[in-house]
Amino acid sequence: QAHLVESGGGLVQAGGSLTLSCAASGRTFSSYAMGWFRQAPGKEREFVGTTRWSGETDSLADAVKHRFLVFRGNDKNTVLLQMKNLKPEDTAVYYCAADRYVVSMRDGRPEYWGQGTQVTVSS
Repeated sequence: QAHLVESGGGLVQAGGSLTLSCAASGRTFSSYAMGWFRQAPGKEREFVGTTRWSGETDSLADAVKHRFLVFRGNDKNTVLLQMKNLKPEDTAVYYCAADRYVVSMRDGRPEYWGQGTQVTVSS
């Protein structure tokens, strides 16, 4: 059974940085698109960014484009989200996700989801 497990969340001051990691187990995701979504309190889950199966970055949401980077680990079974210049509006539960097709990631319909990790940005 495949699992995605996020780590690296926490509390950070505005302007600070965090890097989230997502490790896959139970199967290999080296041929899958992997990326990140987030859900803020009282809001719907939204797309943050995704890599293609090749490992290269595919796309990032406009709200984070110049502050966040999404990239794969060397084994391609991990995906990371490097976040800089964090803002209070980035406070959310961040979810790792994976799907065979990158279009499913962009559309918010990935097959696999992690349990999420909380990121809180204080002002």
